[in-house]
Amino acid sequence: MFKLISALVLSAIFCAQASAQKFPGVGRAATAAEIKAWDIDVRPDFTGLPVGAGSVKQGQVVWEAKCESCHGTFGEATEVFTPIVGGTTKADIESGRVANLTRADYPQRTTLMKLSQLSTMWDYIRRAMPWNAPKTLSNDEVYAVTAYILNLGDIVPADFVLNEKTIVDAQNKLPNRHGLVIYPALWNVDGRGDVSNAPCMSDCALEKGVTSSLPDFARNAHGNLAEQTRAVGATRGVNTEAAALSPVAATAPTAAPATAPATIVAPSVAPPRATQIAAAALPASASKAAPTVIAAKPSVAAAPSAASLATKHNCSACHQADRKVLGPSYADIAAKYKGDANALKTLSVKIKAGGSGVWGAIPMPPNAALSDADMRALVQWILAGGK
Repeated sequence: MFKLISALVLSAIFCAQASAQKFPGVGRAATAAEIKAWDIDVRPDFTGLPVGAGSVKQGQVVWEAKCESCHGTFGEATEVFTPIVGGTTKADIESGRVANLTRADYPQRTTLMKLSQLSTMWDYIRRAMPWNAPKTLSNDEVYAVTAYILNLGDIVPADFVLNEKTIVDAQNKLPNRHGLVIYPALWNVDGRGDVSNAPCMSDCALEKGVTSSLPDFARNAHGNLAEQTRAVGATRGVNTEAAALSPVAATAPTAAPATAPATIVAPSVAPPRATQIAAAALPASASKAAPTVIAAKPSVAAAPSAASLATKHNCSACHQADRKVLGPSYADIAAKYKGDANALKTLSVKIKAGGSGVWGAIPMPPNAALSDADMRALVQWILAGGK
């Protein structure tokens, strides 16, 4: 590994020197301070861990202000996010292996059930949390929040203070600290993988049968995958709102002939996103031919487009049509602005700029990328209660 890293570093230096010769005056060598600011990773042996400290009590204050809205008061999470705490026992802390991970019927794998290296959680919180303002927590706040999570899992006592020294003690009490498995064949540079397949880049034969699948309760947990397909490459987003899919459709897309027009049928009583779902689920190659569309009633034709915009721009992560999640429901928003002649303009400005304070302290990120036409369609749909 050391030889590989050294070779990569030397290669990068050579490329930088070659670029400087080819494009004189462009770029410069990074300073030691710039490299230090970028190199903030914390490794499993806690190399790179900064000096700092935070108590469980201090962590509770930070948690309630910046974490609770998404992850729940006790780390049990909300409807949107998976739980952080739960599923571990005192016996797991003693053995270092979580018994519930061996149960196929256990409903949820929490963070503390799976975590084998405390540095992973500390590093992730420091880099990515809170979700609307990553890297804004001080080192002491990261220590405090980590201590609070550990206390929620009964791993450390309520008077525990986590710092760059006591973190080793906390690591030695993680319920799944012995759960990490290293496969030498994948870890070693010259190792061989644990599977062997014939390489194929084109005209590959499809595998028969389904080798893996999501359980029904988790199938549509994060929205319809067909609407989240990448803009380039083959279509891989399965329509997770469909009642049933064939094994072939569930494992890989098939390319439609370039000359075969596609037919999208919108039933008279369709779910809000039916037409958009059908269009998104088509393979990329099908776009070469103009599809034949049997449209739904004009009065509901705009709803699928607006609903797909809500999914595309992550509105659905915090809002639902008929219930409060992190933000208000679309029905509540529609009721608030009912009869307001300036509602369209007011909401458009709020969505584009983001902010907080109208419905609570949880901030809404800005959506400046929305075009005027998409913004109008989305706001009109919201003012209709998301219908």
